[in-house]
Amino acid sequence: MIISDVQNIFNKITSSISSVVIGKEQSVFFTVIALLAEGHILVEDVPGTGKTLLAKALAASVGGQFNRIQFTPDLLPSDITGINVFNMKTSEFEFMPGPVFANILLADEINRATPKTQAGLLECMEERQTTVDGETRKLTRPFMVIATQNPVESQGVFSLPEAQLDRFAIKIPMSYTTREATIEIMIRHKKSGALTTISPVVSTEEIAAAQLLIPEIEVHTDLMDYIVRLAEATREHESVTLGVSPRAALSLMRVSQAIAAAQGREHVLPDDIKLAACPVFAHRLILKGAERVKKGAAEEIITQIIEETEVPTELL
Repeated sequence: MIISDVQNIFNKITSSISSVVIGKEQSVFFTVIALLAEGHILVEDVPGTGKTLLAKALAASVGGQFNRIQFTPDLLPSDITGINVFNMKTSEFEFMPGPVFANILLADEINRATPKTQAGLLECMEERQTTVDGETRKLTRPFMVIATQNPVESQGVFSLPEAQLDRFAIKIPMSYTTREATIEIMIRHKKSGALTTISPVVSTEEIAAAQLLIPEIEVHTDLMDYIVRLAEATREHESVTLGVSPRAALSLMRVSQAIAAAQGREHVLPDDIKLAACPVFAHRLILKGAERVKKGAAEEIITQIIEETEVPTELL
């Protein structure tokens, strides 16, 4: 597989999703980028904006296994990872795999489950494996978690801890559509479900091969230094209690590589990093005081940091 193949895969999936997810070009873009970069994605916005539809459209466009978990307060970690069940006929324990054994896992309303259950995804998301009763099992490849949450509810929900948020490579909003886009949605959904029109456009084998090519995209050492300086600036900002981690810097590099590959390039440009910085960094910041409740505060801080951080101008 070569870079042009990755670009072709990106275009196919993006076009397929955009046929049913109307007016959300940026959200669709970063969802497919996250898939190529082997990252997980957190989709946050009010009900009815197409969060679940986005995940289902991605799964329908990729010929792989799709599972959905509806997170509720009574959900247990074993409901996600699987459990050993005693077989009366064989007098032995048999492993019953949970929904996490899939290519694309939709964690719907993830903040409705207790922290104990949310933590059941930590190992799966970071190490692509799960351990049950001391036995570790590898997950299928590719593996991606798309989690959704509603930011306006405060009762019956459990905010994701920082360790969990740091596992998500990208966080995107869905937001309301324009009047024209909403009318287009109504037209397409008037007679039948939009998802029935989607069929797989790429295979899981193609996705896996593309994911292996992403780390080969060239990142100049000056650009690595630029990424680190952006990360360090979040830790020094006066409105930030806790900045981003080295894992976040790695995520920004990998997402930037995926953006370059999706555009048919074998090297990363500063603009790729700038484009990815907000979706990768913003949700990882812990802000001070009133900034915590100010809508879009984290994004404003990242934008300010980008504007104030010197960009490499000559890459030798």
